[in-house]
Amino acid sequence: MSLIKKSPWIIHYDGSSCNGCDIEVLAALTPRFDVERFGIINTGNPKHADILLITGSINEQNKDVVKNIYEQMPSPKVVMAIGICATSGGIFRDCYNVNGGVDNVIPVDLYVPGCSVRPEALIDGVVKALGILESKLNMRNEKV
Repeated sequence: MSLIKKSPWIIHYDGSSCNGCDIEVLAALTPRFDVERFGIINTGNPKHADILLITGSINEQNKDVVKNIYEQMPSPKVVMAIGICATSGGIFRDCYNVNGGVDNVIPVDLYVPGCSVRPEALIDGVVKALGILESKLNMRNEKV
């Protein structure tokens, strides 16, 4: 039996990117790809989110924002690094202010590579994130 009793909510944050992956995140929400069929709801409030989607690399200006969003999310939570910039810094990794991928700032549970990420890969990642979220719920319930 699934321990997930509600539809998982996602929050999307764009670090410093070309916006290619952001467009694909929005495409996944359209009727053509319809990620909402899995019960996914997009929210703007980290206090309601279960899954954090991050696109773009992490730089000096946004690293504290990313930490803040992550800390506001209730546990258990899943972090997805979307696109090559979020996974490693991508083409921006040699820029003077880029710190690299998301995992240099917060723990990442799932990497979805690509430049830009295809909506099908993003949806596959979200489905895998649901499994990770459920396993985290299982571990939390076993400790109690």
